[in-house]
Amino acid sequence: MIAMQYSFTLPADYDMSIIDRRIRDKGPLLDGFPNLGFKAYLSARRDEIASRDNLYAPFYLWQKPEGASDFLCSPGFETLTSAFGWPQVRTWIVWHAEASPHIAAARFATRDILSTEPYAPLADIREAESAAAGADVAAGGALASVSGFEPTTWTRVRFRLWLEMPIIDARTQAYRVGHLSLP
Repeated sequence: MIAMQYSFTLPADYDMSIIDRRIRDKGPLLDGFPNLGFKAYLSARRDEIASRDNLYAPFYLWQKPEGASDFLCSPGFETLTSAFGWPQVRTWIVWHAEASPHIAAARFATRDILSTEPYAPLADIREAESAAAGADVAAGGALASVSGFEPTTWTRVRFRLWLEMPIIDARTQAYRVGHLSLP
């Protein structure tokens, strides 16, 4: 599995209803896309739910790398880049992904990017991150949880989907979920 996210930072005075409309109109187009675990159409408004910026930042969980490749080569992604520019697409090798049967009810998302200390015991970190991801769903808090690792920058991702926004700290990016595409 591969987790993937790109983000567009929009001007402070950007009319975010344009993003809401785009999500409403384009969101269902990826429902059932081959090899898709889920796509969360995410947005954040400046000064809401602890966001410093206006953002459009979809997050994907791909069952197979071919899904990510097929999407990035698709006319839909070409249309997106024509409208917003060529984004940096972040990817992570998924250590653990879990979703509750109620994932479609997600209204909020959180994402943490964490640094990994040089020479840290990756197997131990993977085990702890995977256990935490599974526990978040098992406890009934998160509707989905993804833990992943990126070995170029030695970063980890913690991504969660929620029905209600949890308490977050300053390093967490929070989003609203406008649409969730599922297999």
